[in-house]
This record gives sequence, C-alpha cells and structure tokens, in this order.
Amino acid sequence: GGIFDTPTSGIWQTVWIEPVKEAFIEALQITPDVDAGEVKLLVTPHGVVRRTPIVATITPPGGGEAIHAEGFTGRPLSIKVPDAKLWTPDAPVLYDLRVQLKVNNEVSDEVASYFGMRKIAIGKDEKGVNRLMLNNKPIFMAGPLDQGFWPDGIYTAPTDAALKFDIEMEKKYGFNMVRKHVKIEPERWYYWCDKLGLLVWQDMPSGPSQQGAGEKMPQSSKENFEHELDRMIAGRGNHPSIVMWVVFNEGWGQFDTPRLTEHVKKMDPTRLVDNASGWTDKKVGDVVDMHHYADPLMPKLEESRAAVLGEFGGLGLAVEGHMWNAKTFQYRKTNDQKQLTDQYVKMFEDAVKLKENGLCAVVYTQTTDVEGEINGLMTYDRAVIKVDPERARTAARALIGEAK
Repeated sequence: GGIFDTPTSGIWQTVWIEPVKEAFIEALQITPDVDAGEVKLLVTPHGVVRRTPIVATITPPGGGEAIHAEGFTGRPLSIKVPDAKLWTPDAPVLYDLRVQLKVNNEVSDEVASYFGMRKIAIGKDEKGVNRLMLNNKPIFMAGPLDQGFWPDGIYTAPTDAALKFDIEMEKKYGFNMVRKHVKIEPERWYYWCDKLGLLVWQDMPSGPSQQGAGEKMPQSSKENFEHELDRMIAGRGNHPSIVMWVVFNEGWGQFDTPRLTEHVKKMDPTRLVDNASGWTDKKVGDVVDMHHYADPLMPKLEESRAAVLGEFGGLGLAVEGHMWNAKTFQYRKTNDQKQLTDQYVKMFEDAVKLKENGLCAVVYTQTTDVEGEINGLMTYDRAVIKVDPERARTAARALIGEAK
C-alpha cells in the first residue's frame, strides 16, 4: 500500500540457452572514445588461451564501407572510426559490430552487437558553472522516474512491444532522459533506449530501506550488494544510452558510500556516478542530487560537481476504473486532466529559472501509476494518458533548450 509495492523474486528477466563450441566468446566489452575517434574492444574467451586471434567488423550506419580490424583476446583492440557520427537522444546513431573468435584459422564463435559513439562528462559553462556535457557540448537532461512495474507481471513486461511503448511515450512527452529507479531491466529495454534515443540514469537496486540500515547489514549482505553492483555495470555497460550509475537512493541500504562511489568510477571511468540520489549525499561522485516534492528546487552549486534534481513532481490524479486499489498515494492531488497538466507545465516552466541558476537535470515522478501510487503520466495499465503529451512536450523541450 502507499508507496510500498508487491515484492518480486524468481526468474523475471530473459533466459536463453545457446549451443557453443568448446572455444567461445564469454564476454565482449565495447568502449567508445569520441575524443580519439575510435572504439575499444575487449574480448574475453572461454576454453582457449587468452591470446587467441579475433576479427572485428564495423558497419557504418546507413551502409558504407565496412571497417575491419584484427587483434587478440584478453587485450584491448582500438579501432579507428573515421568521421564518426555521434549518438545523441535526437540522433541515436548506432554502428553494427561483429566479432569473430578464430581457432586454427577457423571461426569458433562470433558475436553480433552494436555501439554508439558518445561521451558523457562534467564541464564548465561560460560562467564557470558545472554542466553535464554530452559529446563535449552542454546538455540539460529532463526525464521521468521509471520504476518498470506492470499490473500483470509486476517486474515482467507482457511483451517487448510493451517495453518499447513506455520509451516511445517518454520520447513523446519530450524527455531526453529517464531514471531507471531501483530496478535493472532486461537487455531489450536498454536496446530500445539505445535505438530510440533516451539517456539513462541507472539505479543500483537497494538494500533495506530504513534509515541507517545499510551500515547495520551483515557483512555477507554488503558483499552481495557489491558483487551485484559489479554485475550490473559489467552486464549493462555496453549500452550507449546509460550515462550515469546511481549507487544509492535516499539512504536505502546505504553503506561505505565514498569507497563504493570510487569503486564504480574506477570500474567505469567513461560514465558519471551519483553517490546517492536524495537525502544522504556523502560529498563524492560527479553530481550533487537532491529530491524535493512537489515543486522543483535545486542544490547549492559546488566547485567540482554538477547540481541535479533527482526527484520532484508527483502530481496525482485518480482515474476510476484504472486503479490498483483504494489505498492511494500522491505528493499533490489534482482533480482532472486539465488541472494536472496545468500544474505539470508550470513546474517545468519554473525549472527554467533553476536551469539559468545552474541546475543541470530534473527527474519527474513518474512515468506511470504504480499500484497504489497515482502520480503517473499514465495509468498503471497504460490505458489512460493523464498528462496532455503535446503541452508537456512543449514544456519539456523549452526546458531542455534543444531545437526539436
């Protein structure tokens, strides 16, 4: 009830079985380097010595002459990408990639994948204020909090088309970013973010939610959290859409924050790291992230970190016939779609001034209603669009400040 939802356990992500030869590609790490105009590949083999030949083929978007490169497993292979077309939310350009493992001059295994040439960093604007920089250009990020819940499957979407629908709607609302909240999605969700063009802030799922509970967790629980944190970064790290890892949310299960933030940064220096979204900032990482309901506010500006608003909004509207239960929750009640949309648009208009003062991103709660929470842009069953998409898009794009 309220903001506490049905627990989930068991197998809820995609599972498949694949026949392979004795020697096969166990892992493929893809790292774009926009400044160098190249992409780096690291192939981890199974069943052979580490120094085994590999052949990589890159196909430029829209066709064109393929790029071929040869190297070995276990060591980085840097491949030049001439006149690289950069990946952005408005132009999500992807390069096709094929990697072959050669044993005795025969192809023992091959992997088909893709990558996007994009860079995320923190940089100063003309006033000396820290800004989020995409491909060396300032970008303001605006998007929804997205918990990825479904009425008929809880954590499991009914179809791939359903995953795509949510992302298409977020794009329709004018967003260029989404914060995936305390959940790791199946690969297909990130594929659609890569393909359709939506930046992702990826939360690490949290431990116990009581304040201070993280430090009191058994050592085995802390070790398990860290192990799964590593698995998340390694397992989702090839997606160009992911631009920030969020280690903790609102103090839930929080422990060893400075050490874990540094650990994530060392493991993946190509992305930003948010040490804690809301409440319990430990003064480390790339951003200072506050939560404020309902109206937007911003943290104090800092010398080395960018200021972001990790949660705000939460405007609620009950839609009869599309409610999960009678026990509902919202941060501010509205009475009809017009009032909801009016207040929503005003919040985004208010955020424009915050942007001028140094705010770099806003995250609105949230994409859909979730069980008892009725503060979604859509109802839980996705059947009713609650906030007017056209007016919302105009407000979002005005805040982001892009041409489209």
